[in-house]
Amino acid sequence: MESFRSIFWKPDPQAQMRKCNALIRANTRSLDRDIANLRQTESKTRGLILQASRRAQRNPSQAKQAAQETRIFARELIRVRKQAARLNTSKAQLESVGMQVKEAFSVRKIEGSIRASTGIMKDVNALVRLPELTGTMRQLSQELMKAGIIEEMVGDSLPDDQLMEGEDDEAEAEVDKVLGEVLQGRLGKVEVGKVEETPIQEEPAVEEDEDPEATLEEMRGRLQALKS
Repeated sequence: MESFRSIFWKPDPQAQMRKCNALIRANTRSLDRDIANLRQTESKTRGLILQASRRAQRNPSQAKQAAQETRIFARELIRVRKQAARLNTSKAQLESVGMQVKEAFSVRKIEGSIRASTGIMKDVNALVRLPELTGTMRQLSQELMKAGIIEEMVGDSLPDDQLMEGEDDEAEAEVDKVLGEVLQGRLGKVEVGKVEETPIQEEPAVEEDEDPEATLEEMRGRLQALKS
């Protein structure tokens, strides 16, 4: 029935533009929520690194275990930051798509026709492959095809192992850099278990009696949820 109607009635350009803009806004809000969640996870991870450091300062006999925990949490912090960077890049691409779509509809209003854009197609193709955006970006791509802005459907979503490629093999130097940043040069002191009297800059409070392993699993679950 829909195909039969399309023979006699052409889509309303204004309605098409409103629908495309609504889908772009929905995707932007989704990315904003995911980025905000990652910021919270990053803050909590930094707090856990500082918590392990304080424990080593209070009880030098736990210094070795604390040093191991700080490196585990530092690797999680690196993963969180990489995913946040990927989502921020995706948000910039989505904003670019929004501007190009508005421009395409403006040209259509002036010239009475619309030209397919390889630039939009490239950005949409990159965005639709992200698990976070696959569903709504497919809807957007269908609307853009109906409007003649892109010429073909885009590809499938990327598998998780390709999205997170290299994130399980963080270089030790990168871990050291993160620890140096969070602990502000106290990395060596934590590792040998010496007490540092200078107070460490406070991060948002983390319960001292929290189980580090349970907390780590919780954070990994949040990361996985953002990718699914």
